[in-house]
Amino acid sequence: MRRTTRHALLDSACSIQRSLEVIGDPWTVLVLREAFMGVTRFGDFATALGISTDLLSDRLTTLVEAGVMERRPYTEPGRRSRHSYHLTSTGEELLLVLGALQQWGDRHRLGDDAPSAERRSRTTGGRLSVAFVDESGGAVELDDVAFVSMPAPEH
Repeated sequence: MRRTTRHALLDSACSIQRSLEVIGDPWTVLVLREAFMGVTRFGDFATALGISTDLLSDRLTTLVEAGVMERRPYTEPGRRSRHSYHLTSTGEELLLVLGALQQWGDRHRLGDDAPSAERRSRTTGGRLSVAFVDESGGAVELDDVAFVSMPAPEH
């Protein structure tokens, strides 16, 4: 069996592989979940997740370097300057990914518990589902979706 190196993944033409270099770690996805719930401060991420500070620091650094989050300095009265972490527009697009993971988990990994959160429209309050949509905005059934390989670019 051939082993794939981290460098080979970074050079991959596959967008899925390159994306997993940024968000493929479970802790990273949970950091993103908390960010979408409004958490911005390091200590609040650590408390909410029960994650070690070294691991959290590493995951936040990865997200900042990938342009998913940005650091913003802040200072509380009488304290040293610190950084808060905020989703960029690139990071905000990951809401689709988290929504799709949640929807799949609600269907296939729920167990005896009710879902911990629902996807709802801020405007109407109606429930939302994550789906593939065509150019006209219509939902496409999963059995009608195909991933079609594209020719490699010429160098």
